[in-house]
Amino acid sequence: MVKINGERLLGDLRALRAMGATGTGVVRPAFSDMDMTARRWLAEQYQAAGLAATIDGLGNVLGRTANPGRALLIGSHSDTQPTGGWLDGALGVIYGLEVVRALAEDPSTKHLPVDAISWQDEESRFYGCMGSRAFCDQFPKEAEDGLMDKDGVALKDALAHAGLTDAPRLRADDHDYLGFLEAHIEQGPHLEADGRKIGIVQSIVGLGGMVFTFTGQQNHAGTTMMAGRKDATTALYALAHGINEEFPKVAGVRSVWTMGRVLIRPGAPSIIPGYAELELQYRDVDPAVLDKFEAAVHRLVDEINAKSGAVIEAKPSRVRIAAAHMDPRFQKHLSRAAEAHAPGNWAAMPSGAFHDAGVVSTVMPCAMLFIPSIGGISHDFAEDSHDDDITLGCQVLADGAAAILTAAG
Repeated sequence: MVKINGERLLGDLRALRAMGATGTGVVRPAFSDMDMTARRWLAEQYQAAGLAATIDGLGNVLGRTANPGRALLIGSHSDTQPTGGWLDGALGVIYGLEVVRALAEDPSTKHLPVDAISWQDEESRFYGCMGSRAFCDQFPKEAEDGLMDKDGVALKDALAHAGLTDAPRLRADDHDYLGFLEAHIEQGPHLEADGRKIGIVQSIVGLGGMVFTFTGQQNHAGTTMMAGRKDATTALYALAHGINEEFPKVAGVRSVWTMGRVLIRPGAPSIIPGYAELELQYRDVDPAVLDKFEAAVHRLVDEINAKSGAVIEAKPSRVRIAAAHMDPRFQKHLSRAAEAHAPGNWAAMPSGAFHDAGVVSTVMPCAMLFIPSIGGISHDFAEDSHDDDITLGCQVLADGAAAILTAAG
């Protein structure tokens, strides 16, 4: 049985953490100077592990094995949220590196072909899962042209600053991979709350979103009687309340919805708001549930508009992302490895967060493995996992990867 080196694994995770460390968290947005420093460091680690390392024209870092046969690709992303945690993405990247080294050190597995990767911009500085989408031919030229981040920095300028303008880009069509494995912190409370050590992902939830504009009449808050008002926020609050009342009636067991962005104009206490915006996001594995959410929203909008106050307009805020289902064969091998190392202490589960595996699954078989997040916290400097859970997860992934490759023959 292959054996990972836990101290080496944790040491590399901490070394990566130091690149952009801010308090207990990490600030390493895609294409930033610290992000590119981390990517060059990672390429060096790949090379030291016997892989041929390249950084492509979007910053994806790939380490390619010299072993013959269809390789298994293992990794995640190393960019972070603007104020991110130290394990989100980084865990899976270093797992990929450690699995390569552990397999190479065992005489019974040293012949197995494994490539390692760190995808770029999973966290959406410019375009969510940009690196994996480009690899899968899902980053069209029209999306790239004129693309800017929230601070107005153009992607073409970020690429030039990173020295990537003329570098070739990875394409799935140029590779014949057996499949892709991604490990990640859960980013939620379920494993910890249930006392489980490993999660084997069955599906990554689908995601939809809508943005609402509320157009009323701005007016004086003291002289305009209630019956004559067209208050944009009255309609906004009515819709938000209606969503929270109606969605539970059609929700699945793990459905979630979030109204995370609100804009009110002019935003003064003595002025009746004449304009407002609200953005809604909803997630579930079952597309029928997402359809019911959308139907409920449109029904609520029609009911509120019929009251002759402010007018609501509803539009999709994004193209709906379909649920991504992980490969049953890969799940079987990872589950067997989980049972061997954490007997009775693992669970099959959905992923409520989106990941690069959801993109890559459109072109090859994929599987995901989760470890517990302390307190269920992620996308925050407080994000953390126990060292024992980190090393256990990598051991399960290494054994599962070896079993997948051995079965493929």
